[in-house]
Amino acid sequence: MLYTWSMSFEIFVLAERMGHFDMMVFPSKEEEWLKVAEGFNNMWQFENCLGAVDGKHIAIKQPPGSGSYYYNYKGFFSVVLFAIVNANYEFTYVSCGTNGRISDGGVIKKTDFYNLLITDSLKLPQPVNMRGIQNKLPFVFIGDEAFSLMTNFMTPYRQTNSIGYEEKCFNYRLCRARRVVENAFRIMANRFRIFLTPIATKVDTVDDIVMACCVLHNFLRRKSTSYIQPAHAWRTNIIRCVQARISDY
Repeated sequence: MLYTWSMSFEIFVLAERMGHFDMMVFPSKEEEWLKVAEGFNNMWQFENCLGAVDGKHIAIKQPPGSGSYYYNYKGFFSVVLFAIVNANYEFTYVSCGTNGRISDGGVIKKTDFYNLLITDSLKLPQPVNMRGIQNKLPFVFIGDEAFSLMTNFMTPYRQTNSIGYEEKCFNYRLCRARRVVENAFRIMANRFRIFLTPIATKVDTVDDIVMACCVLHNFLRRKSTSYIQPAHAWRTNIIRCVQARISDY
C-alpha cells in the first residue's frame, strides 16, 4: 500500500496544532553548543562533539517524467533526509528534498548547515586544551567515511592494513557516538511507518512530512517514557561490542 498525501498531511497538521515546532531548535550560541558537547561526553565518552551527521533515503513513488533523477544506488526512488542528532537521539537539524542519486557527501553541500560551517558562521566554541594533548582540539561534528574531513567535521580513519591500534580504538569511539543518528532514523521509522513504504505525493510536500515526523519524534523522545524501551539498550550493546572488538587486537 502506498501512503497518499491526505494520510501524510494528518501527520503535519498534528505537529502544527500541537505547537511543538520549538522541539527542534538548532543551536545558535556557544553555550548551547557546549551543552550538546556535554551530552556526548557524558553518554558516549566522545569529547568536543556537536552532533552526529548522516543521511537517510526516504522512499517515494517515482515522480512523473523524472526518469532516473531520483533513483538511488540502493535500487529505489528516493529523496535524502540529511540530519544532525544530539546524544539523546533528538534531531537538531534536518534538510530534506535532495534527489536520491546524490551521495551523503554531496547532499551536505546543498544544505544551509554546510554553508554556515565552511564560512565559520555557526558560532562554535573555540578549541580547548585537553589533558595529555599539546595542541588545542576543535569542536566537531562526526560522520562516516562518506563525508569529507574538515577542521570541524571528524570522520573515521579509513580501514586499511596500515592503521594501528590507536586509530582502530578511535574509529570505534567515533562509531559508537555516531550511531545515535542511525538509531534516531530507525526509531522514527518504526514509530511513523509512513517511512516503511514509498510515499505517494509530490516531492515538494515530502519536506513538510519529514519535518513534522522529526518534530514529533523529538516531542515523544522528551515527553514519553515508553517511546524507547529500554532506553539504555543501544548504549549497553554498543559498549560491549566495542570492548569485545578492541580486545581482538
